[in-house]
Amino acid sequence: MNNKLKISIAAGAVLLATAASAFTIMLTKDDDSVPTVSVLEFSEIPKPEPVVEEKNWWEESEYSLSPSGLSGRSKAFLGYNKDIIGWIKIDKTNVNYPIVLDPAAYDQSDDAAYNTYYLDKDLDGSQKTAGTLFLDYRNVFGEVESEQSDNLIVYGHNMLDNSAFGSLRKYRQDYSFYAESPLIELSSNYRDYQYIIYGFIITSGSYEGTDFRYWNMQDFESEEDFNFFVDRVQSKSMVDTGVDVKYGDKLLTLSTCYSSGDNMRFIVCARRLRDHESSIDTIDRTEAYLEKIRQEEASKAAAEAEAASQAAEAQNSIQEQESTNDN
Repeated sequence: MNNKLKISIAAGAVLLATAASAFTIMLTKDDDSVPTVSVLEFSEIPKPEPVVEEKNWWEESEYSLSPSGLSGRSKAFLGYNKDIIGWIKIDKTNVNYPIVLDPAAYDQSDDAAYNTYYLDKDLDGSQKTAGTLFLDYRNVFGEVESEQSDNLIVYGHNMLDNSAFGSLRKYRQDYSFYAESPLIELSSNYRDYQYIIYGFIITSGSYEGTDFRYWNMQDFESEEDFNFFVDRVQSKSMVDTGVDVKYGDKLLTLSTCYSSGDNMRFIVCARRLRDHESSIDTIDRTEAYLEKIRQEEASKAAAEAEAASQAAEAQNSIQEQESTNDN
């Protein structure tokens, strides 16, 4: 994971020329909030966007991070931007970025905008069409693991140049890519974690268009709610990963647009590796996959044994017939 933040304000103009779509997710504090999508398509470089100086709301709020447990890396990041809540990296993709927590997590004013601030802003607050990857404002991803959200939801743009979450399309465009990169590295400001992808699907981002409103599923009130989420992902997944997911596993959902012409979303869903699983675990070492292999091997062995038995019976029958003929 890079320990340096490389921020280029000038890169925003280049991204404007290559951006295929930019989505806007408008949420309210109500759990029944509805994502509203606005699609922008660029055929030429537009005029530079004016940089509006934003109020440093975090300096005026009562929110403050405890210095205890913070990694040296996190202290450096937070010195640059106090919204930074972690880092995400996926091998063989362009995903290798800091993650910020949406400001609405701390801004309690009536005119607060939810899950919108970093849609078109860089870490320094300057305009940037690719925006910055951000965690849903309702999520908790702090030092105390028992207080962390059941399902962390990270939003990012689907950029043509593969920046932001653009390179996630590799999973849906080439199903074999999953076997090459099934793991996600996600770090909080306190600890590094590994997640294994258990499914990825295309689903509606419209409240009226689906009963699977994943964007409201940060925490599960019951095992039934947990299973509803996981079962929907696994049943619709483009690839049967064989990864088992159990109630109590910490989940991660990466959300991006599917196309510029509708309100569909592409989401990549993963679970945190358990204590007994090492950081080098792959799809071939998950419990469900191994059980699947054992069952396949057992079925193959049974079929071979049955075939051998039938062959032996046939041979015995031939020998008995020959013996009868000789007599």
